[in-house]
Amino acid sequence: MASASGSRADDGPSRGHLWAELGWQPSAEQEHRLERLQEQLRHWNGRLNLTRLVEGDDYWIAQVYDSLWPLVPLLASARALEPLRLIDVGTGCGFPGLAMAVALPNAHLTLVDSVGRKLEAVGAMAEALGLEHRVTLRCERAELTGRRADSRGRFDWAMARAVASAPVVAEYLVPLLKPDGRALLYRGQWTATDRQDLERACRRLRSRVSGVEQRRLPGDRGCRHAVLLEPAGVCPAAYPRPVGIPAKQPLGAASGG
Repeated sequence: MASASGSRADDGPSRGHLWAELGWQPSAEQEHRLERLQEQLRHWNGRLNLTRLVEGDDYWIAQVYDSLWPLVPLLASARALEPLRLIDVGTGCGFPGLAMAVALPNAHLTLVDSVGRKLEAVGAMAEALGLEHRVTLRCERAELTGRRADSRGRFDWAMARAVASAPVVAEYLVPLLKPDGRALLYRGQWTATDRQDLERACRRLRSRVSGVEQRRLPGDRGCRHAVLLEPAGVCPAAYPRPVGIPAKQPLGAASGG
């Protein structure tokens, strides 16, 4: 499909190069669904102004590629065919959750956002892609999700591309993990101070930083980091704290509760 400028920014050869750089090749059906997802994003973006990352490389690199690259080892493994449970906290316009629902054909995705209009659009996009049976929507604050009996300790992967600080995001995600689960924090810049703050938060959450991966996105789209956390015990019942407290009093800060 032509971009808004009329050029074929989404042509096959350039996308093939993108998959090669990613290290994962979608099936024809998966690639078609990703194309349909772009069409749906255009449609709903015209109504709700969900994101500026809709056309050409804005979509294929900054949305799809950036959503999937941290999970390429999983996508390339036998576990990609297992009925994994993933949760995307603060899904916004549906990424990374919808991209992962396409890439992991047997996974169930729970998409959480506190903005009802956005979540309604995301649900409509999932239905248009035929993913409605594998996508659950939760319109609520992340602090509440982490305390629900049907969510706490239930997920193989919990992830967020949120702009909040890493200690805040960790407090949202860690309570959702199974004992062998993993949390994935998408970050832009990442410093030694960021890691120290996160490690202080993780000690309170009884978790640990299991890895930090760095990748430069194609097309000079900048450097991205994927921070992985894993449980080191049972997350204390006190976390996540009530709505608004994690952001106001981050656990990584000296005064964090």
